[in-house]
Amino acid sequence: MHAGNKNSNLGMNTLHEDAPLGNSPTAPLNPNNMLVLNLGQLGDVVLSLPALAAIRGCFPRAQITVAAGIAAGQIVELSGLADRVFPVDRVALRDGPKLRSIARILRFLWEVRRNRFDLLIDLRSFWETNLLGYLSGAPARLFANRGHRSLDLLATIRAPREDPRTHLVDRYLDVLKPLGIDGAPRIPRLPTRKEDDEAAARMLQHWNATDGRPLIGFFPGAGNPSRRWPLSRFAEVASRLERNERARILLLLGPEEQVMAQQARSTFPATTMVLDHHFPTLSQLASIADRLTLLVSNDTGPAHVAAAVGTPVVVIVGSLFPENLSYAPVGHHHHIVSHPSITQIGVDEVYDAARSSLSASAARSV
Repeated sequence: MHAGNKNSNLGMNTLHEDAPLGNSPTAPLNPNNMLVLNLGQLGDVVLSLPALAAIRGCFPRAQITVAAGIAAGQIVELSGLADRVFPVDRVALRDGPKLRSIARILRFLWEVRRNRFDLLIDLRSFWETNLLGYLSGAPARLFANRGHRSLDLLATIRAPREDPRTHLVDRYLDVLKPLGIDGAPRIPRLPTRKEDDEAAARMLQHWNATDGRPLIGFFPGAGNPSRRWPLSRFAEVASRLERNERARILLLLGPEEQVMAQQARSTFPATTMVLDHHFPTLSQLASIADRLTLLVSNDTGPAHVAAAVGTPVVVIVGSLFPENLSYAPVGHHHHIVSHPSITQIGVDEVYDAARSSLSASAARSV
């Protein structure tokens, strides 16, 4: 896979050089130095990649800086769609001492103002980020319009009101419509790096996992316990796939999943390959995911990373609200298994979705 091309033509309506930017008569005609605030969680930022690609395609000569969370910023760097990434420690700002958080915000604001951006786009929009955008000094400001969750009056370019019933990918793209960007591709694409590909290949060779059998990854973690399918059911699906489909099983346990590592090792098949203590960087995770035949996961960031490198995913979602499925991975080869209560999702449902995905993968490879 190849990194984003700074001069790529995305087949969209781009601005004419002599046309005003958006609907603001005071906006610069040709932005040269842009800041994109992209402060969602990891999965949200993966779903924003089509919007970032559309911005790059519309302004191929502009210097584009993206402000993102520390983990999500690694994804933006890997995508090749930004010239520079400002890492923002979202957790420290939210949970740290108030005075220290205020100092961090003031330091970030000083850095933003020092760079003299001429166009600022806030893709996610909270009132705090809109206020930051207003204080940035950027003469042209485009904010996602999220109703009571944003301060649209502080923008100089008005975005259409967000429709929470549409998929998040499309909501991000809708923000850009005042710039003349429309009809952009909506599937997130993420390249991998050669050095990470080579490291992933060495790891799989060490485990003798390159024998052509299906390689199925499992990620049983999630930030919120209410979004975790029971670990024992993940293990039962893995056992069935190993027994009936001759699959090799790779269990991925990040730093937050170490509390379940001992239980996972005792419940998953004895032949399971476990990647936990030396969990990879996100760029390495992308290369590992690229080598999987399938990933079975809760609704969390690694599932979106796998989907963006082109690996089919089975995502297990518990939600009382159908609109929450608008955060699911985008693509034709993914399966979403959902129920209002995640604990009511049975092993058979997930196993059948995994088998269906394996059959489709085999058919595509013929």
